[in-house]
Amino acid sequence: MASTPPVDSANSTAFDFTDAQRSDQFQQLRKTHRSFVFPMAIAFLVWYLLYVVLAIYAPEFMSQRVFGNVNLGLLLGLLQFVTTFGITAAYVSFANRKLDPQATALREHLEASGAGRGEA
Repeated sequence: MASTPPVDSANSTAFDFTDAQRSDQFQQLRKTHRSFVFPMAIAFLVWYLLYVVLAIYAPEFMSQRVFGNVNLGLLLGLLQFVTTFGITAAYVSFANRKLDPQATALREHLEASGAGRGEA
């Protein structure tokens, strides 16, 4: 395992990534990310648990035929997959509109500050 050389505090090209994490730009990026991810995760978990609870405690409800041999339980189960793809599409759209511009601005700021450069 290679050890990292000690950072020379007198070297002006050294960059502290902990400071970057504390920056307002990074905190805003985290806040924006969490504003989508946490509510969406909670909504999906509630939807998934509702499906499981209905399957356990309301089998007569889930076994209602919708058409042919297709019952409500099967349709709701298939909707779990549709929901997963829908959430993925919504996240990609959200990331393209909100997260990517913030992340790009933060990266450009860090690069201008000398982040990621080796010691001169």
